[in-house]
Amino acid sequence: MIVIPSIDLMRGRCVQLIGGKPGTGKVYGEPLEIALRWTGEGARYLHVIDLDAALGTGDNLDKIIEILSAVDVGVQVGGGIRSIERADEILGAGAERIILGTAAVKNPGMVRKLIEKAGGKRVMVALDSRSGKVAVEGWQRKTEKDPLELGLEFERMGVGSLLYTNVDVEGTMRGVVLDEIMNLTRSLRTPIYASGGIGGLEDIRALKKTGVEGAVVGMALYEGRFTLKEAMEAAEDEDL
Repeated sequence: MIVIPSIDLMRGRCVQLIGGKPGTGKVYGEPLEIALRWTGEGARYLHVIDLDAALGTGDNLDKIIEILSAVDVGVQVGGGIRSIERADEILGAGAERIILGTAAVKNPGMVRKLIEKAGGKRVMVALDSRSGKVAVEGWQRKTEKDPLELGLEFERMGVGSLLYTNVDVEGTMRGVVLDEIMNLTRSLRTPIYASGGIGGLEDIRALKKTGVEGAVVGMALYEGRFTLKEAMEAAEDEDL
């Protein structure tokens, strides 16, 4: 299992929010400096999200392109990618894959077009779960579909990977909720990445046991609950 540090962008800065709610989090610095810090500590992949674009309150494309130009590891980029043109722009700037959330739920045809155009491996769909239902528009609105239902739909389309986030515990460091994750890994062939609630190395170990491909870690890293090296060692422990 791979450990992927999260770099969430708001107003040009690197932030971490609780439950995705503006005003609940902390600012951790300059995005490029943070990206170079994580790659310097051994990160093999980065997770970059434009929160302003996701919430419809702005745009951090310049910061994203700056990161993509400076690092030599894979980067997945999401947040407010709601058109083919924006997806093309980010992929063209060097992102290994893009993450579609709201656009995928509201416009599945866009997912199909991007798979045809860029290949399934470069398209990841976000399954953001709030109280068991998928949430969209910066996690502000709940749909009537559950993560597995949508996961099956996108698996049939040929997406390369799925990102499951439990919004209810996102940013809280209270521990991961494993039930839905286990349901996804048992029911789908598509690689699953998980985030939300990670607060200690025991959560990394628990996620590894579910069979997910990777764990996206944010607040716990920034707050020093463990180091990236410790998390990577826990994820690679062959005794689990």
